[in-house]
Parts: sequence; C-alpha cells; structure tokens
Amino acid sequence: MTTFPFGLIDAVLWLFLILGASASVVLAILVNRRPQQRPLVYAMAGALLATLLLATMLPISPNAAAGGILTILMIFLAVAGGGAVVTAVLDIATGGSVLGGTHGGILVAANAHGAGDLEAARQPKREVMRGGVTIGMLERLSVAAVIVAGYPEGLAVIIAIKGVGRFSELGEAAEARERFIIGTLVSWLWASTCAGVVLLTR
Repeated sequence: MTTFPFGLIDAVLWLFLILGASASVVLAILVNRRPQQRPLVYAMAGALLATLLLATMLPISPNAAAGGILTILMIFLAVAGGGAVVTAVLDIATGGSVLGGTHGGILVAANAHGAGDLEAARQPKREVMRGGVTIGMLERLSVAAVIVAGYPEGLAVIIAIKGVGRFSELGEAAEARERFIIGTLVSWLWASTCAGVVLLTR
C-alpha cells in the first residue's frame, strides 16, 4: 500500500482549512448582501465550525504565508459575519419583536418606563443605542485582534469602553438591555471562535 509523505498530508489538510475559511468568508459576503436569508447564516456558521474542527486536526504549524492568509480570512469573517449571526440570534430570542432602527439602533416606546407591553406597543417609537451595527463591527475586530495578538487583557478594555458608552441607555427599556446582553455575548462568541481557529493552528 502506498503511503503519502507527512508533508503532503499536512499540505492537504492546510488546503482544506484555507478552503473552509474562504467558504465562510464568501458566505459572509452573501449574507450581508441578503440579510434576510437565514439559511445562509446557518451555512456560514456551519462552515466556521467545520473550519474550527479541522484546525484541531492539523499536526504542525503553518508557514508564514499560510498562517497570514488564514489570519486575514478569520479576522474578516469575525467582522463581516458576526452581525448577521447576532441578528439571527436576537430574532430567535425575542420572537422577532425587537425592531431595528434606521441608524443601527433599536426602536423602543417613547415613554417605556412603567408601561406594559400593550401600552408600549401603541406608543410612538424612538431609536436608542444608535450605531449598533458599526460598534458591533469594531467590537468584533478588536476582540479577534487582541486574541490573535495574544493580549487577552485587552478584552477588559473593550467591554469597559462599550459598557461606559452604553450605560446611560441601558435603563431605557427592557428590550434595550436584552439586546445589549444577547448581542454582546453572541458577538464576542463569534469573534472568539474566529480567532480560535488561528490560535489552534499555531
């Protein structure tokens, strides 16, 4: 029986790893162009998990070129793909009741304090936590970057900046706090998973 050299097997595994990462990135681009296509989000998440599993099987570290390509792909995926995943999880968690505003925020009743659900639904809406889409992208970029760079202490700085910046808005309405907690956790989990693929190959 013919046996393949170890170097060839390793090269094949790395080829599949790069292809899996590339497929995840392509799906992320498609998801951003068609944000309502939930199957694309599931496919993107599945491709990332498959890439993560494959990364655990690699026997040796990459050369500089392969490692650089993988790092770029994973950081791009962390930034571009996380928003759709966060939106999908929020829709599932809230039953689609949390509406987004035109400036990347969340729509809540104009006078949400002390109002019941039915009363709040009838009230005029205003947008809080504006810029959530942009902040989420910067957040995932920062999380993935500090993990890949081997500086986990930076995570505390990131969450402190976000918490201080959003503190005054977290008391606006229950749905604002819910979205903040769920969105932050999902966003960090996605970015950490992308960064984890890079760390597993080192």
